[in-house]
Amino acid sequence: MKAHTKETQSAISPNNAIEILKEGNDRFVASKMANRDLLDQVNDTASGQYPFATVLSCIDSRVSAELIFDQGVGDIFSARVAGNIVNEDLLGSIEFACKLAGTKVLVILGHTACGAVKGACDDAKLGNLTILLDKIKPAVEAVSEPSDASLRNSKNIDFVNEVAVKNVQMTIENTRNMSPVLKEMEDHGEIKIVGAMYDIKNGKVTFI
Repeated sequence: MKAHTKETQSAISPNNAIEILKEGNDRFVASKMANRDLLDQVNDTASGQYPFATVLSCIDSRVSAELIFDQGVGDIFSARVAGNIVNEDLLGSIEFACKLAGTKVLVILGHTACGAVKGACDDAKLGNLTILLDKIKPAVEAVSEPSDASLRNSKNIDFVNEVAVKNVQMTIENTRNMSPVLKEMEDHGEIKIVGAMYDIKNGKVTFI
């Protein structure tokens, strides 16, 4: 499998890009990954890169976007930060990926049993992590059930996972609100901004 070229990238629509990612995850789950020579792709991309997708995911070691979507060298831009939140630096990187480098979809990828989400649920405090977790707390507050305070913590994995989904949804809205560049591209049909959840138990990505 060859790396993408400018021509193959241009031929991919936002909907096509999502389908390529879904098909890649299906291969990953089935342990039928595409046959590719990664060093050959290194050579293919030495003079330029033409990724078709951008994925913003958590730094969790189990959630490598290239692996779980079965993609190779030069296929996706992968931005990673605990809790898959956005700030000015991440949005600047994503704007480069979409506006200047031509990717067709931005996937905000959360995952089950997210440690950062657990930390936000528990109001954890630790140096700069405290500032990061503050960006996830609005998602904690937005999940109304359970109302019993004793069940609104990291011990309740169902609550944690509901907050993780809400955090993905709120990150999408924050992206649109904080980045006129990406919002305009989405409005014009140049890109799609979508959310997804990765299940750490079975490797499956569900788009939401």
